[in-house]
Amino acid sequence: MTDADVHIPVQSVEEARTLLGPLDSNARLIRELHGVSVLARDGGLRLLGDAGHVGVVQQVLEASLQTIRTGRRLSTQEIAERLRHTMGAEVPFLGDGATPPERQLRVATPTAVRARTAGQQRYLECMETHDVVFAVGPAGTGKTYLAVAKAIDAMKRGLVRRIVLVRPAVEAGEKLGFLPGDFQQKIDPYLRPMYDALQDLLDARTRARWLDSDVVEVCPLAYMRGRTLNRAFVILDEAQNTTVPQMLMFLTRLGEGSHMVVTGDPSQVDLPGNVTSGLADAVRKLDGVDGIGMVRLLAEDVVRHPVVSRIVVAYDHAAGGHAHAPGGKPQAADGKPRA
Repeated sequence: MTDADVHIPVQSVEEARTLLGPLDSNARLIRELHGVSVLARDGGLRLLGDAGHVGVVQQVLEASLQTIRTGRRLSTQEIAERLRHTMGAEVPFLGDGATPPERQLRVATPTAVRARTAGQQRYLECMETHDVVFAVGPAGTGKTYLAVAKAIDAMKRGLVRRIVLVRPAVEAGEKLGFLPGDFQQKIDPYLRPMYDALQDLLDARTRARWLDSDVVEVCPLAYMRGRTLNRAFVILDEAQNTTVPQMLMFLTRLGEGSHMVVTGDPSQVDLPGNVTSGLADAVRKLDGVDGIGMVRLLAEDVVRHPVVSRIVVAYDHAAGGHAHAPGGKPQAADGKPRA
């Protein structure tokens, strides 16, 4: 990592205020997204941080200054949106000889995540068109991975300001009390799959920066009580292990400008036998509600080792074809019961 110290001269206090935002909101955003410190010094702005990220921020701020100096009004919110669109960028503007309006930022993004099956394609499309999406299906169908990929894409496009990844800390054969460490260390194993998806989809520096600044939050379901999540992409994984009251509590956290994805495998419920799964209950009650999408992934959508798909089919067959149907009813790919 190469450190950089760049000075951007400004012609007035008003220019500096516009770039920094009210109460330095844009300066904080730059710190969150790129790990770059912005200081008002010596008649300008001083940028301190990794050279690649400093270069990206410098290009955005200098281009914004050029726009302001042509006489066009540029709000701090517009500058903030420009900064959000640089998420993960570490390369300069193209065409150094171009005039400011013609300069474009080339953003370095992870390899695009694409659907590998027809069911996954329906899932991606459903997340584009619905505010709340339920995705049910067996292990290996990409329920969590695609949801996290969609959340990162929404962040990069400036559609949301944070990602919240949630899992119920339900014991599956092991008691929490027997695991070593404090409470956070005890629940980390339950949250590990969420971290794994982030590791695959984000480079190490961006991942660490987002986690450290709470742009990405990974937490157990119990931490959701009493919160309202605005402008967030919220994912509830392993939702088959929620109770009915927990599911209702989670769904009502949805705030303004937010999206929710709920994923789970109805065949892997670890709740006591007398407790109804919140996932099965929600699918029954909410199917057909405006704004809520239901996606059913099947054994043919498994994208892990080919043997995994055959394992799923064998277990499903042994269960009489009902293993993956919420509420005990076989379902089609759109989440509606089959006749």
